[in-house]
Amino acid sequence: MQLEEEKIIVNLNDAQKEAVQHTEGPLLILAGAGTGKTLVLINRILHILQQNKASNTQILATTFTNKAAREMQERILTMYPYILPWLGTFHSVAAKILRINAELLGLSNNFSILDAEDQVKLVKNIMSDLNIDSKQFNPKLIVGIIQKWKDIVLSPGEVLASDIKSEIHSVAHRIYKRYQDKLNLMDAVDFGDLLLKNINLFNNNSNVLEMYQDSFKYVMVDEYQDTNMAQYVWLRMLAQPRNNICCVGDDDQSIYGWRGAEIGNILKFEDDFKESKIIKLEQNYRSTNHILKAASNLIANNSMRHRKTLWTNLDSETKVTIKSCYNDKEEAEFIAQAIKYGNKFSQKDMSNNAVLVRALFQTRIIEEAFINNFIPYRVVGSLKFYDREEIKDILAYTKLAVKQNDDLSFERIVNKPARSIGKTSIQKIREIANTSNISMFSASEYAISRNIFSTKTANALVEFLNLIKRWHDEFKTTHHADVVKKIIEESNYKANLIRNSNIESSTKIENLKELTKALEDFQSIVDFLEHISLINENNAKADSKDVVNLMTLHAAKGLEFNTVFLPGWEEELFPHPKTVDESGQKGLEEERRLAYVGITRAKRKLYISYAMSRRIYNQWSSCVPSRFLKEIPQECCSVI
Repeated sequence: MQLEEEKIIVNLNDAQKEAVQHTEGPLLILAGAGTGKTLVLINRILHILQQNKASNTQILATTFTNKAAREMQERILTMYPYILPWLGTFHSVAAKILRINAELLGLSNNFSILDAEDQVKLVKNIMSDLNIDSKQFNPKLIVGIIQKWKDIVLSPGEVLASDIKSEIHSVAHRIYKRYQDKLNLMDAVDFGDLLLKNINLFNNNSNVLEMYQDSFKYVMVDEYQDTNMAQYVWLRMLAQPRNNICCVGDDDQSIYGWRGAEIGNILKFEDDFKESKIIKLEQNYRSTNHILKAASNLIANNSMRHRKTLWTNLDSETKVTIKSCYNDKEEAEFIAQAIKYGNKFSQKDMSNNAVLVRALFQTRIIEEAFINNFIPYRVVGSLKFYDREEIKDILAYTKLAVKQNDDLSFERIVNKPARSIGKTSIQKIREIANTSNISMFSASEYAISRNIFSTKTANALVEFLNLIKRWHDEFKTTHHADVVKKIIEESNYKANLIRNSNIESSTKIENLKELTKALEDFQSIVDFLEHISLINENNAKADSKDVVNLMTLHAAKGLEFNTVFLPGWEEELFPHPKTVDESGQKGLEEERRLAYVGITRAKRKLYISYAMSRRIYNQWSSCVPSRFLKEIPQECCSVI
């Protein structure tokens, strides 16, 4: 099939055409939100093929997700009959290079790649060998530390004292060397190894590196602002000496610093690649003029960025709505009513609405408003609030304290967190309960009285049963929200999350605080548990694909919707105080980029809201509107 240049550039604007047709030397395409970056990247590949500058095997194109790689491959195939064998994610391309050169690294070419679950199992085994308590040091967190070291290109022997920032880092360093030795023995690698071993391969085998440098005439990468140190080093090695590298990205959408993305990679492109060219894509095809003006003025307050200003031909009289609400409950009801009003003639357009929150705990009160207003919804990238593990666990404790014959709740939490009551002991309790036709709670008391268990297990079980009994009595005399707070503390559930301190556990703690807040709206614990049962029943019946999208701002990157709601724009929530406290100005700028991403998801209508008061830790607190609101021009806003 002969490609025609006219077909490649026919629907491109001037900046897009320039980016497609500039093929020699390092090129950075700064593609603002909604400016057609994927179209440009694909058409640039097609232009190179059409001009016979390279064959399909001489182009290396990397993406971050399999979905993105698949979509690019499919769109190229509509105009060009051959696939690009070196188009894929960083990990898939790196794995392919490793399999070809496995013997040079002491691996077979059919080495296995461990998934996250297998990594944790391996670390647990090593911890057992080294007599390290896996209850004191979370194996999952240790895996995460090791992966972060690999992401910044540190092998076990290269980890410095400055990289060991806490006791768990010290433990992880002890495990790291043995972990790598075990992987080698198993003829296996993990995902972090794919790039790290590629870099080691190239450093120790210059002829192999030169072969790939000669083979890849053009190197292209999408979402360059999201690359970590290992990806950056790998790309630089492969692009030399030609330096025909094209990086497409938007520094204003760099929001993954917490998982290793290094915004400096895109900011110092001109320093890394001499005589480079920068082309800015600024014409937005997604959003209206008022939405873009709000986004551009907000992000202009960041200092760590390449200057650019989005513009559009999509003029609209509809301004960005800024809504001040009395409290978070009124805010949730406002969102629900706005969606109902906007869809009053049809339920078929619900999926054109999105609610984007800064923190997952915010979804609870919004979900309640949606349920009360019969609005179908889904929580994208996460479970619905009452389906989350930590919520179900504390609800199981609560149900068992209310009704001690709830066997399902008993089994769920009798050893959660771990308290030396293993599977064998639970099976014995279950057998006694079945034989005697009694609850597992009663069966436990019977087993203890007959000295069936070891002293350690019996003592743990007695302590557990006594807690349940005490909470049962306290529900009769103490406010139910206060009892549930005690359950969270005295069960050691919260302490276990704190001990495993990471982003995931911090989110779970926030969700538990939101759970105790939800209890305040009910007269009794029985009323609350009945309410939860009805919610779960309604959720089970909801099977519509046309639903409102509820998700975090991080999960929304790359998506677009006709109408977007951004609730909770208050200080102490957005910007998130933890990010600012830990990273200072750098953290604040990432929070502002997150706000920019949220605004630019909207195509036609945008609602930003904040509450004058919000219940935090079950105390009503006065809220201050987010500083980000002051950075949005008044002329593009309608304040209600």
